[in-house]
Amino acid sequence: MQNSLSGLSTVNVELTNRCNKDCWMCGRRKAERDYPELVLNYGDMEFSLVEKIAMQLPPNIVVQLHNNGEGLLYPRFGEAAMLFKGQIRNIVTNGKLLVKKANEIIGNLETMAVSVFENDPEADEQYEILQEFLSLKGNRKPYTNIRLNGNVDPTKYKNLSGLIIKRVLHSPMGSFNYKKDPTIPEIGICLDFLHHMAINREGKVSVCVRFDPKRLGVIGDANTHGLSQIWNSDLRKEWLELHKQGSREKVPLCAYCQFWGVPTAGKSEKSGKDLNEYSIFSKD
Repeated sequence: MQNSLSGLSTVNVELTNRCNKDCWMCGRRKAERDYPELVLNYGDMEFSLVEKIAMQLPPNIVVQLHNNGEGLLYPRFGEAAMLFKGQIRNIVTNGKLLVKKANEIIGNLETMAVSVFENDPEADEQYEILQEFLSLKGNRKPYTNIRLNGNVDPTKYKNLSGLIIKRVLHSPMGSFNYKKDPTIPEIGICLDFLHHMAINREGKVSVCVRFDPKRLGVIGDANTHGLSQIWNSDLRKEWLELHKQGSREKVPLCAYCQFWGVPTAGKSEKSGKDLNEYSIFSKD
């Protein structure tokens, strides 16, 4: 069964879609304000479903323990992470619970990204929590990176360990109206569609992790069908053919999306050691 998940490289498992932060650029918050008919049914994934998902995944793929919401709010986060110890475990978090959940995080994930966004009134508090967590963690896992969303001054984050990862902002309601043109892969097919699967806290399986309040990208239900069956379903195959024909606009969710599976950074700053053509080919 695991081999039939051919091409799958990343799965987002939405342990919870609850959140403890009110971000101005969040699609969920905008839906709550302006489109109440699209508001998510908030809650946590049944632990039995987390176990069922974990049993079906091949080793060494990326498992991200979030989708919508703050994954660290899951009451059994540490236990859930342990179920995926054969995979590359990751979470993107707002960081508010890093210290409180440190015992469940440290040594229990391979990587983690703390999400920082422009004009956040809680940015200073977030930075202090992050510093404390990194001090507690020391050299242990997870390798912790800082994701800067939008126009964020990176200066103080350079004092911390890990990568500084920059991302451009898009519309709160979906991956469109980017402030910088998204990167398109040479094959002209969305890499998220080719290699990604997202499972929401109710078990609904989608073709990618893009914000989808209308559930246009749902291709199956992990409660009633195996992941390999869903991955190889007629519906996904039909949508894949449309992508290969350059007709992604005929796929319901993809028609509203400008993302191609290649994260796009904002203005970069020079970092790392200097390289030139000679040094790349030098034997020294």
